[in-house]
Amino acid sequence: MAKVATITLNAAYDLVGRLKRIELGEVNTVETLGLFPAGKGINVAKVLKDLGVDVAVGGFLGQDNAGDFETMFKKTGLEDKFQRVAGKTRINVKITETDADVTDLNFLGYEISAQAWQEFVAASLAYCQDFDIVAVCGSLPRGVTPELFAEWLKQLHQAGVKVVLDSSNAALTAGLSANPWLVKPNHRELEAWIGHSLPTLDDIVDAAKKLKAQGIANVIISMGAEGSLWLSDSAIVRAQPPKCENVVSTVGAGDSMVAGLIYGLTNGLSQQDSLAFASAVSAFAVSQSNVGVSDVALLEPILKNVKIQLIEG
Repeated sequence: MAKVATITLNAAYDLVGRLKRIELGEVNTVETLGLFPAGKGINVAKVLKDLGVDVAVGGFLGQDNAGDFETMFKKTGLEDKFQRVAGKTRINVKITETDADVTDLNFLGYEISAQAWQEFVAASLAYCQDFDIVAVCGSLPRGVTPELFAEWLKQLHQAGVKVVLDSSNAALTAGLSANPWLVKPNHRELEAWIGHSLPTLDDIVDAAKKLKAQGIANVIISMGAEGSLWLSDSAIVRAQPPKCENVVSTVGAGDSMVAGLIYGLTNGLSQQDSLAFASAVSAFAVSQSNVGVSDVALLEPILKNVKIQLIEG
């Protein structure tokens, strides 16, 4: 059985709510959907666990409010490799409007000291070599510069660890320089990386090819309602999931897709079947407020309606 670890350097409690439309400068009454121990890597781990994959979780947690995380890890059976640091894990506010636009208010959390970072690097380099895939997800906490992050990823790469990178902004740019095994930027992030807009599918494919040419084995571009593209060494595949009629929250849809990809890769599915499965898991995610797959059978009707197209290969 494949072993997977996820690493969340900047964990958070997600306070998720919903309203018709945010009125700036006004009092807004928000329907509370929940307060969840989260962070991108933890979300990936929760979905993988629901799919029957054994997962360890690592990164940093603020020691002042770690209780709900620890309870969730025990309840779901996630192996806890988190390093506790002084202070509190932050709270992020995620508001979904009626037309499914999500506004994220991401607060600053704990600050990582030089010593805490060195301890993390040493511990993670040791334990990551025991895992078949390590997913590094989310943003960088204060105290961890993009340069430190890239250096750590390069050390993982040199140790032969298969790194799946799902990040954005400075963390993504720095992380790409370390040539992870798989990256999953979205359309906007790919535009930021290439430095200009990518209005057509051909433009997106060309930019993704340039990214892959850096030495990244698998490049996956998520394109929202337009589906996703996967460029591997052997093929370029596009998946288009069915339109979701009942969107509750798009929070965690990208994390669910990463989990679906890892599930496919560790279970020997083909590139096309892995992307179709990941698309179905992601499409299912938007129909609920929390992250996870309560019943794998619920994925079947969505999976049947995912369109797969071989673009090259």
